[in-house]
Amino acid sequence: MDLRFLNAEPTDAERDAVDALGTGLGRDLLLPALHAVNDRVGWISQGALNHICRRLTVPPAEAYGVASFYALFSLTERPPRVVHVCTDLACQVNGAEAVCDALTETVGAAGRPSGGVTWQRSPCLGVCERAPAALAFEAGDPAEERLLAPVTAAEAVRAAAGTSEMDEAPISVPQQGEGGLRLLRRVGVVDPESLDAYRAAGGYAALRNALLLGPAGVIREVTDAGLMGRGGAAFPTGRKWDATARQPVRTRYLVCNADESEPGTFKDRVLIEGDPFALVESMTIAAFAIGAQKGYVYLRGEYPRALRLLRNAIDVAHERGFLGTDIMGHEGFSFDIEVRRGAGAYICGEETAIFNSIEGFRGEPRTKPPFPVEKGLFGKPTAVNNVETLVNVPLILTEGCEAYRRIGTEHSAGPKLFCLSGNVRRPGVYEVPFGTTLDDLLSLAGGVPDGRELRAILLGGAAGGFVRPDETGLPLTMEDARAAGATLGSGVVLALDDQADLGGFLVRIAAFFRDESCGQCVPCRIGTVRQEEALHRIVGGKKLSTGGDDLALLREVGQVMRDSSICGLGQTAWNAIESAIDRLGALEEQS
Repeated sequence: MDLRFLNAEPTDAERDAVDALGTGLGRDLLLPALHAVNDRVGWISQGALNHICRRLTVPPAEAYGVASFYALFSLTERPPRVVHVCTDLACQVNGAEAVCDALTETVGAAGRPSGGVTWQRSPCLGVCERAPAALAFEAGDPAEERLLAPVTAAEAVRAAAGTSEMDEAPISVPQQGEGGLRLLRRVGVVDPESLDAYRAAGGYAALRNALLLGPAGVIREVTDAGLMGRGGAAFPTGRKWDATARQPVRTRYLVCNADESEPGTFKDRVLIEGDPFALVESMTIAAFAIGAQKGYVYLRGEYPRALRLLRNAIDVAHERGFLGTDIMGHEGFSFDIEVRRGAGAYICGEETAIFNSIEGFRGEPRTKPPFPVEKGLFGKPTAVNNVETLVNVPLILTEGCEAYRRIGTEHSAGPKLFCLSGNVRRPGVYEVPFGTTLDDLLSLAGGVPDGRELRAILLGGAAGGFVRPDETGLPLTMEDARAAGATLGSGVVLALDDQADLGGFLVRIAAFFRDESCGQCVPCRIGTVRQEEALHRIVGGKKLSTGGDDLALLREVGQVMRDSSICGLGQTAWNAIESAIDRLGALEEQS
């Protein structure tokens, strides 16, 4: 292989950061190596990239393509201190622009280094319940990283100056400690760093039951419980596990998708920060069922506290015999978990894009078939589930599949987590049974602030759709949402009151998809740009120079993206905008 290195050498700090990863490195450690350098010095120089490529035997051109793919990395020199300010949906309606204005006045324009610091506008940071939010990063050994929310303009300026003493955003579970909770019962109540506390609260009883049932028995229980995926696709979990377990290949993988980058989504972060051992136990059960010996948690790069707590849980579980070889004394059952940190790419929430990212390639989706259960990570059968889906499994194995099915409805079984944000009094993660109405859920969050009226609810996130205030009687189930032409998606419920700028909100959705498109397929790469351009013209009161109809153009572009994009990003990029036009009558006055 002709690697064609350029004439550039790493600094001692860059060399040490990469070498600390160990020996015998392969391409699958490209993302961790890039993180190591970025964490140590704040950016990735050509010399550092050369050293990474030599150690991992990766062509520099390909490594550059990977490094330039992720928003959290920089390939041009920048100060060690960076403040990322979220300007996405929930933060947009809760004062993010005031934070940006303050940083512009004191530090300078976004992206322009000034006095050892720079700041950037960022897509959703996953703390929508405490909007507006900022991520303060400072390179070093070790790097320091904190999610600040809600962040005021003054606090953002202090973060840029390196003088902020603000604590990280606490977990937001307004129902904390209430009876009847299942998925959230330990969050905010049990010490997330203590395995003993977790076991005293019922932890690892489910794994013990799983070992007694055997792999086939576990899959049967999960299938009979009717557990469906909680990431948006709602695929039956038992079927996925069974298909993976039946593959005639001994090496199989389990991947936990914790890269929840959908604007308005933060439930997986709350679960990991508040109950990390539950995820470790759940993954261990899933691995036992499908016959996997290695699991990966692909975690958002913007979740520093979740990363720390999850790594601690994995380490402690190893020390106590709940991970590793002969788990819980069960001879022959071995399983390990590795955390892979993302680096700011919404597309990596797509299951096959995760595979490429872990393997050291650009996080672009793969064409299906073959499906992951047949040929997934490293070309081996792989089951992919998100955090919420997995933490339902211990509940099934301790309460029983019949008791689980009695929660919710016939076709949507079990409890469901919803992420309430926007213009509501008590934003946060709420647990309710499937079938609870949207109105009841909004009431739990206190409704909109006094003196305001509800204008619209974005259901399912940027890839979801809007519902009107007169539609809040909608039962929150997969089947009822589908019948109403809506989707529950990843559980986003973002309320907009009568003071929200709906046109600007739609432009932000379009800009999000334009920024986050991986560019691999033409319909999405071009369509998301044309969609945003048309929305800018409509909202700005401008017409196409040809005299054409921008609304008609939007519909045509949206349909092409939906019909011919490779993955769900392009296929859903038009959903929310279409629903705003058809359900809310948005953009009619401007067009």
